Amino acid sequence: MHLPSDECFQVFLNVKNHNHVPPLVMTDLFEDIKDGVMLLALLEVLSGQKLPCEQGKKLKRIHWVANIGTALKFLEGRKIKLVNINSTDIVDGRPSIVLGLVWTIILYFQIEELTSSLPALHTMSSSTSSLDSSTSSTEITSPPLKKKTLPPLQGGARKALLRWVQQTATKSLSLEVRDFGPSWRTGLAFFAVINALRPNLVDMERVWGRPNRENLHEAFLLAETELGIPQLLEPEDVDVEKPDEKSVMTYVAQFLKHLPERKQSGSEGQLQVEVTGCLGLDSLSLEQRKSLRELRMWLDQLERDAIQAQETEGSLAQQYQLFKSLRVHLEMRRKQVEGALQSTQRDGMLTVDQALVKQAWERISKRLLDWHLQLDRSLPAPLDTVGAWLHEAEEALRQEITIQQAHDITASTVHRALEQHKDVLKSLESHQQVFQRIHKDRSVDGVPVPPDQLQDMAERMNFISTSSSIHLAKMEFLENKHHMQAFLSLAESKLKSWIIKYGQQESVELMLHSYISFVEKQRFFENYEMLFQSLKLSAEAYVSADSSVDEGEMGVRRFMREVVTQWRSLSMEVRSVRSMLEEVLSNWERYTSTVASLQAWLEDAEEALSQPENTKREFFRDLSHWMDQHAAMNDAGNFLIETCDETVSLDLKQQLLILNGRWRDLFLKVKQYAHSDELEKWRKEHLKAIWALKELLDTAEAKLNAPVQVSFLSVRAFLQDVEVRKANCQFNYQM
Repeated sequence: MHLPSDECFQVFLNVKNHNHVPPLVMTDLFEDIKDGVMLLALLEVLSGQKLPCEQGKKLKRIHWVANIGTALKFLEGRKIKLVNINSTDIVDGRPSIVLGLVWTIILYFQIEELTSSLPALHTMSSSTSSLDSSTSSTEITSPPLKKKTLPPLQGGARKALLRWVQQTATKSLSLEVRDFGPSWRTGLAFFAVINALRPNLVDMERVWGRPNRENLHEAFLLAETELGIPQLLEPEDVDVEKPDEKSVMTYVAQFLKHLPERKQSGSEGQLQVEVTGCLGLDSLSLEQRKSLRELRMWLDQLERDAIQAQETEGSLAQQYQLFKSLRVHLEMRRKQVEGALQSTQRDGMLTVDQALVKQAWERISKRLLDWHLQLDRSLPAPLDTVGAWLHEAEEALRQEITIQQAHDITASTVHRALEQHKDVLKSLESHQQVFQRIHKDRSVDGVPVPPDQLQDMAERMNFISTSSSIHLAKMEFLENKHHMQAFLSLAESKLKSWIIKYGQQESVELMLHSYISFVEKQRFFENYEMLFQSLKLSAEAYVSADSSVDEGEMGVRRFMREVVTQWRSLSMEVRSVRSMLEEVLSNWERYTSTVASLQAWLEDAEEALSQPENTKREFFRDLSHWMDQHAAMNDAGNFLIETCDETVSLDLKQQLLILNGRWRDLFLKVKQYAHSDELEKWRKEHLKAIWALKELLDTAEAKLNAPVQVSFLSVRAFLQDVEVRKANCQFNYQM
């Protein structure tokens, strides 16, 4: 499927990745970006910074996700806003997400950077040319530009780029360009831009009135052959009703790299604005740039000296002296280089000159490191083996673990490195014994060893001996730390998926099942205790080995306190989730059951309205029961409306509105039957009481009329019987 920007973006990426070592070629944007290798290569070229990358022919999906995660983390670290872009979408090659990511990178690293100085250029040109009627009075009366950098044009990169085209290219030709779409269809705007940069290249009178495709083809070819601007667009992509604005912006922005140097004289001296390189506009002063270039030249010369010294014949001792002299010179410049590489740009990106210095520093550092290893391997055995091991151990101690986007990936990386370092450092004692014997004799089997080299090895051995325990303790702590952070991140992610506006009953049931599986079956709380105990032990060991790690904002104990605080809040919320889910399900069950039964009853009740009075009275004698059902339905429904998402809530509101309307219409016609069943019950009980009373009276009358044999016992029995019947009579009357 062809999308408006995919071919343009693919050509752009290939142009940039051609500067990568080794060069990379992309044949399918959506497929080739999946493993993250080319994406990281692009970011390295654009930023001048080295990024960790999983590479190889047998990369699996987990490695792809890790690479994409590294790229996204890198972009987020530069405050680049990524909306709805995640690793899995890129790995799946979703066209809209891939194009969105690539456009974000192009906009940030190319268009925004290349347009960052355009307000200054506009101000300088305004002093020598008339302004159109839309120019504000503030702009007209602005003083001459001095060395102070002006703020960007309001409206962002698009507005700045469009203003530049209008002010410097199309205005003088009375060519109207309002956008980066249809205004470019004829090809005249492209010629205008070329003409503004190189007036002798274009005969503007000749191109007026020619077919669009002919103009577009010639303009793109001219820009490529004369200005070196890659042909990111095809004529048929632009000669359409609505050309893709992002593609046109990407292409037009490339012309900014070919702006001529502009100078302006004034009382404060001269200001020079120069657009250079693929990394964006330099925000450094001329003095800073001059210093950087001198520093790069010095580093390049030092590299040439190192190459020449390596080719110089001489003894091992002489070679080592040459190496040590060059290394001392390099180390003396370390602080200067570190200071020079401090970014002055708001996004933290290096300028072109800074990136070149960084590359030169890395080249000479690697060359000296390789030369040092070669010299140590040239020592007589077994000291050569000790020398090679020293480099391996030093590399392990120097290694910095790059924090990936996902803590579990970082924890796995740390674990692998830790195991490798343990394997290297476990032979420390045996190498120490060999070295101590040689160091004491100052020779190997009578063969003398260069004293400086031997002394340096002794200092390196001592450093490794004293640092190895701290290093391993640090690695173990880092592994446990990232395991804990991965666990807490997963728990928070799960919690966010549970504490939401809910959906239909089936989705809530699945959510409860997920909760039970995660919390109970996977022993969530028990796993935390195990992780915390491991983390606590490794933290104590790390602090014991190096007390300095317990200071400052990144202190170990501070981190431990933060974990405990985070867990206290998180665990309480996780425990409350189940009761909430169960309450939602209970209301769903109550709602669905009452709705179903009430709907069926309403249909029968609406038919019963046309029946005779006796039939209606009989049908509606249990109306009070349905009043209770109606109230239960509304209670459950209102609870669900408050706790469910907007779509479900809207459906519930509509359903309740219809049912309550039917209920209201019906109830107005039958409300007189609301207590008929209770009245019937009272009537029957009343009749029953009357019959009982009549029976009592009849019995009493019979007793009173019957002859009584006078005796004390019989009279007492008679009176007792009368009292009993009197009591029964009172009881029945009260009922």
